[in-house]
Amino acid sequence: METNRVYEDLSLVQRRATTVAVSIGLILLLIGLVCWKIQILDHAKYWALSEANRFRESAIAAPRGLIKDRNEVIMADYTPSFRASIIRENCRNLDSSIDNIARLLAIAPAELRLRIAKYASLPAFQPIVVKDNLDLREVSRIESRRLEFPELIVENDPRRYYPFGSLAAHIIGYLQEVNPEELKAEPFREKMLGDLVGRTGVEREYEPQLTGVNGRLTEIVDSQGRTRGQAARVEPTAGADVALTLDFDIQKKASELLEGREGAIIVMDPRNGDVLALASYPTYDPNKFITRFTPQEWMDLMSRPDHPLENRVIRGQYSPGSIFKLTIAVGGLNFGAIAESTTFFCPGFAQFYGRPFACWKNGGHGVLNLTGAIQNSCNVYFYNVGRRLGVDRIAEAAESLGLGAEKTGIDLPGEKGGVIPSEAWSRSERQSPWYPGETISVAIGQGPVLVTPVQIAVHTAILANRGKRPVPRLFNTGGPGSIPAGLGAGTGSGSDRIPSGVFETVINGMWRCVNEGGTGKGAKVEGFDVCGKTGSTQTIGRETAERLGLKVMPHSWFTGFAPRDNPRVVVTILVEFGGMGGATAAPLAGEIFALYKEKYD
Repeated sequence: METNRVYEDLSLVQRRATTVAVSIGLILLLIGLVCWKIQILDHAKYWALSEANRFRESAIAAPRGLIKDRNEVIMADYTPSFRASIIRENCRNLDSSIDNIARLLAIAPAELRLRIAKYASLPAFQPIVVKDNLDLREVSRIESRRLEFPELIVENDPRRYYPFGSLAAHIIGYLQEVNPEELKAEPFREKMLGDLVGRTGVEREYEPQLTGVNGRLTEIVDSQGRTRGQAARVEPTAGADVALTLDFDIQKKASELLEGREGAIIVMDPRNGDVLALASYPTYDPNKFITRFTPQEWMDLMSRPDHPLENRVIRGQYSPGSIFKLTIAVGGLNFGAIAESTTFFCPGFAQFYGRPFACWKNGGHGVLNLTGAIQNSCNVYFYNVGRRLGVDRIAEAAESLGLGAEKTGIDLPGEKGGVIPSEAWSRSERQSPWYPGETISVAIGQGPVLVTPVQIAVHTAILANRGKRPVPRLFNTGGPGSIPAGLGAGTGSGSDRIPSGVFETVINGMWRCVNEGGTGKGAKVEGFDVCGKTGSTQTIGRETAERLGLKVMPHSWFTGFAPRDNPRVVVTILVEFGGMGGATAAPLAGEIFALYKEKYD
């Protein structure tokens, strides 16, 4: 029997087996190459990454420098504090983490989400401050639940503290958190999320000096983010202290005198420009800015009608009223429009350009010379001097005495200048000619004339110094103040060279104003030879007030210096809606002069 063998064709299987073997070989080769690349070629890179996972680096906040008055009283201090920050990189689920952290720290979840969203564009490894000024209970609550909240860390945060609250708030200023846009540019490039920076006052003006250099802490951590030790530590460097020219006692007195009013007080040494006190009211407590306002709280503060954040001393623009008569007197003497002996008769009113202009005193002052007109603040006298001068010469005299658009140069941010009208100003700003009748109102500091209280203080210091102009300053250098050239006393004509006799004549009138029963008698201090001038500024026209049935009190001014010879202190006071300058502002000035005499004379 013939046996037939059946042979199976295995060539297909053999080809597939070869393909699989080659593929496995290639895969193993590829794996080997990848392992070789990781372990040999990229050894340094992955070593660095592993070290980064093992180490955690954080900043140690540097304390801000102290702010002190001239007698070493600390006006701005710092206290130890802690803040909680979230690291988004460590969150398993961000939404869940936000809800849990909000419950842990008693924060509204919506507020926490808003805060985190504010910094969403920054790297996820950067901590975002979610709550600061933690108490010990909150710190212990976070530390005891580190395993549950690996994304939440506690950082040391030396906190700014203002021991006297609102006292000198407009000088010292306040801090606010640096925003993400500022972090990308100078001068805040070295700042971190959550850092506070000066926004106003000395805190802003001297931010570079007050800011220290942060330290750096490198910690060894395990896979769950728990600290296992320190690898390195660089201690922070505290910011430099800033010494001010302020006198705490005079500053406190000025603030007390303004309490319950709206107004401004500045006390200055005319010899060097040292500001001894600068008070603006209403005021605010800068400590409240440290805890970070909610948007609603910030809007409520900004929308207050009394504007507590506004520094009226350097930013308030007011009509100077009868204070401006000192400028008219200097201009009239210097330009030869009048002499000291020139007299005018005041029956209580005067007619100019077909219109009556009233004096503040019904029945008038009678016949007065210049010093008598300053003593009694006679409107009619200065109407006549102003008409003789004309608006352009008035403007020239005013600008030579520190008024006008030019700022005083005080070392505080945000200062405004004033407005002194002229024919050119009228054409430029109002697109209309200047009318001679307008000059009559300007001669008593009404109309479009605007000044700031700090400008009036410098103006008064120029008179006290018989021509030398100090630059007001808060930073205490201990040296003499800067006195720009151009106003030195001497002989000659023109507003830049005013004879010393002109100043002496005006100062004589200011002395009589306070010491011989004039409008400024409320500022008199026995044995201190106070010289001064009052002012009362209409805030609404008389006809308008009568038509609306309103009784609006004028702004109350006083400015002066003491003693008459070798002056050492200038006091300028404005009380908004305070009534007559002699009744309100002058007595307040008298209290400050008395305190200065008690301390320094």
